[in-house]
Amino acid sequence: MMKQVTLAATVAIAALAGSQPVWAAGPAGYARSLINTPTVSYIVERQPTLAPFAQVRFCMQNPSECHTSEGASMVVLTDFNRQELVSTNNDVNHSIIGVNDQDGDDVWSVNVKSGDCEDYALTKRDHLIAKGWSPRALRIAVATTRSGEGHAVLVVKTDHGDLVLDNRTSRIKPWNETDLSWVKIQSGENPYLWYAL
Repeated sequence: MMKQVTLAATVAIAALAGSQPVWAAGPAGYARSLINTPTVSYIVERQPTLAPFAQVRFCMQNPSECHTSEGASMVVLTDFNRQELVSTNNDVNHSIIGVNDQDGDDVWSVNVKSGDCEDYALTKRDHLIAKGWSPRALRIAVATTRSGEGHAVLVVKTDHGDLVLDNRTSRIKPWNETDLSWVKIQSGENPYLWYAL
């Protein structure tokens, strides 16, 4: 009898949900329809893969930047921390002079005056952690640009999806709205562990 009542209740709820828009309470209030909510998308990790050699060397030289992370694996994006994300991205983009590493000598550095893409990404990560952001939500990812050039960015896992902080632009974008072809990403829990994408 209990199963029949439960099944009938489930069918009735499903019928109601299918005929009316669903509303959600939250920061935007009760009048926000889930039908109009933007799609939230996350990077899907595949099998473990080798970490970039330059990152392994960076961690050996800077162990405090690469210890096993604690804290939340996802950031709830409030107006305040959204602004903090934007200002950190802009500040670091403007404070580092873009200079590529010499061919065959990829060096990862943090908090430098000049450097290339991974130096920007590491510095943004470091600045956000100093502001209280969870290291587990801040991951370095490696990709290629449309021209086929190797590139590194900071990916921030939020309740609005994985967001990309890129030194080529001040605009923070969802990972699937960038011009990048994704190669691999760092684990949030263990910076030494990387996954193919």
